[in-house]
Amino acid sequence: MPISKIEVLGKIVASGLVAVIRAENPDQAARIADACALGGVAALEITFTVPGAAGVIEHLARKGSNDILLGAGTVLDPETARIAILAGAQFVVSPALNTETARLCNRYQVPYMPGAATIGEVIAAMECGADVVKVFPGEILGPAFVKAVKGPLPQAQLMPTGGVSLENVDQWINAGSVAIGVGGNLTAGAKTGDFASITKLARQFVEKIKEARAQ
Repeated sequence: MPISKIEVLGKIVASGLVAVIRAENPDQAARIADACALGGVAALEITFTVPGAAGVIEHLARKGSNDILLGAGTVLDPETARIAILAGAQFVVSPALNTETARLCNRYQVPYMPGAATIGEVIAAMECGADVVKVFPGEILGPAFVKAVKGPLPQAQLMPTGGVSLENVDQWINAGSVAIGVGGNLTAGAKTGDFASITKLARQFVEKIKEARAQ
């Protein structure tokens, strides 16, 4: 039985970490996914910048484990969202809001997480039914943006992506982020074939999130 939208959101929030996977080919993407899973990552975002991204999602879904959520990233339009969902994606992430993609994801009860860089964009995303809004690009906006948005919009569920590192993850969580998306700062080892470093970093990110939440 497919996992429900509420369960998907619950697992992402409980873990607090979404691994953003960009890779040069499908094999590399699959190996990064395996390394992340070993490190305790609960959710994987396979970006549609990966060649054959839908095939990667389908492959991981087929061999999959119920412990790992599979998402699709860099989804720009409803056509790509539907391809991703049919391949097995359980959540959809975009760099910016696309209202037709939001409608499609709502129709199939798949969480949609569009990017936002202003408070107006955050409100627009929530009005389109986004349960979690991706703060993007995180490296430019910084944790102070999350804290500022949570002032007038305490109900906003925000997940920064970009610029999140082991050194600042606690700042993002303490500012009010419900989860974080981490790409290159987690998966850089793949370029040299050092997948063990990805597993190690994943464990450290999971631990840092727990520590920040416990404070």
